[in-house]
Amino acid sequence: MAFWLFPLFLLLLAASPLPPSLAVIHDYGDALHKSILFFEGQRSGKLPPDQRLSWRRDSALHDGSTEGVDLTGGYYDAGDNIKFGFPMAFTTTLMSWSIIDFGKSMGPHLEEAKRAVRWATDYLLKATAKPDVVYVQVGDAFRDHACWERPEDMDTPRTVYKVDPSHPGSDVAAETAAALAAASIVFRSSDPGYSQLLLDRAVRVFEFADRHRGPYSSSLPNVVCPFYCDVSGYQDELLWGAAWLHKASRRREYREYIKKNEVVLGASENANEFGWENKHAGINVLISKEVLMGKDEYFESFRANADNFICTLLPGISNHAQIQYSPGGLLFKVGGSNMQHVTSLSFLLLTYSNYLSHANGHVQCGTSAASPAQLKRVAKRQVDYILGDNPLGMSYMVGYGSHYPRRIHHRGSSIPSMAAHPAHISCKQGTSYYMNPNANPNVLIGAVVGGPTNISDAFPDARPIFQQSEPTTYINAPLFGLLGYFSGHPNPSDWNDD
Repeated sequence: MAFWLFPLFLLLLAASPLPPSLAVIHDYGDALHKSILFFEGQRSGKLPPDQRLSWRRDSALHDGSTEGVDLTGGYYDAGDNIKFGFPMAFTTTLMSWSIIDFGKSMGPHLEEAKRAVRWATDYLLKATAKPDVVYVQVGDAFRDHACWERPEDMDTPRTVYKVDPSHPGSDVAAETAAALAAASIVFRSSDPGYSQLLLDRAVRVFEFADRHRGPYSSSLPNVVCPFYCDVSGYQDELLWGAAWLHKASRRREYREYIKKNEVVLGASENANEFGWENKHAGINVLISKEVLMGKDEYFESFRANADNFICTLLPGISNHAQIQYSPGGLLFKVGGSNMQHVTSLSFLLLTYSNYLSHANGHVQCGTSAASPAQLKRVAKRQVDYILGDNPLGMSYMVGYGSHYPRRIHHRGSSIPSMAAHPAHISCKQGTSYYMNPNANPNVLIGAVVGGPTNISDAFPDARPIFQQSEPTTYINAPLFGLLGYFSGHPNPSDWNDD
């Protein structure tokens, strides 16, 4: 080990693997399969013949009909029955990025991962079929959240909401463009016609987002808030969308757009956050690949931003008040649904480590430096925590291992299936299942819940505590890449990048 790496090595012990006597040998391939299978439990619309989570049935078959459009399909975002376009698009982008960077390590699970992406992109194509219009939500979230119903039974309003030139939504539109562009890369070889359709639509949707600027939270304040408000502004999504269009199309206009708008759209804002609402860290990591691969020194500032961001995540290095590590080693940010931060930030650590490795680079954090392998160790420690290497010995992925959450905050999972209870269960009739202390009757295999929401590593496994017990699509999406990589490279000796 190089002498200048030694101080950081000592500091990284806070996130080091458990001792061999305590550590579990994980089947990352099985966990990857389950994380993909989760998305079948979130499907909306007409289910295909090869649907594997058989307790689900067709639902929301008339979505969009009130507007004269077909908005069937897509995914429910979490434990409710609403289709929120903003997190669905981000989920799609992250699933696609996972496949682009780590698909070669996914082995037999690559095709099912691509099917999960296509279920989303087929819907996003419907949502963007009209020029200068993006349908961004189906369902009245307030009415839905007042009920506890299976998606197959829901009788709450399936109201359709959209952004257009008079009611702009640059954030959700640009994220949708990013999702379509990223997915076009996924299908470039296997289905070039579909890939081109996705890219052409991404171009059109991005032009709309950029030409009619404004946050969708201002256009639809009483609809998307407080559920998926974009409080950080739409500027990051414009850069994010342009970055993915540049990667997918290689058109010079997007390269120029990024550089021209780097300052005005806030690329250097180094919030140590990455998720459906804030893309700054992802932008800098994604664009840094151009620099690290020696393709474009034009973007050197993005590499510096990425380095600064990565340093805030490293235990023992970061002095950022919003980043902590629990006694059990879990990356922790104050707020609900902590696992969304764990998976998305770990994904960026892993992704950046790969870019650095190919460039024989490292991250300089003050007087210390971190090698690519050290970044991977931090990311792997988070994945292992999720899978059961934690003080409770609990896997936070439903169906993985023998000890996992049994009372997740999820309507379809917690109410008897249509096969077990064919009769309609109405809005308020479901309350008894919500309050039932017993385990959910339907196992939502692969769902990763919000997990511990305080620094003590505690988890009550209680359905009403949604911040801890609710799964979301955007928690699982980054796991495609993380589990894909570690399924092919489970041991540090496989990394060859210290």
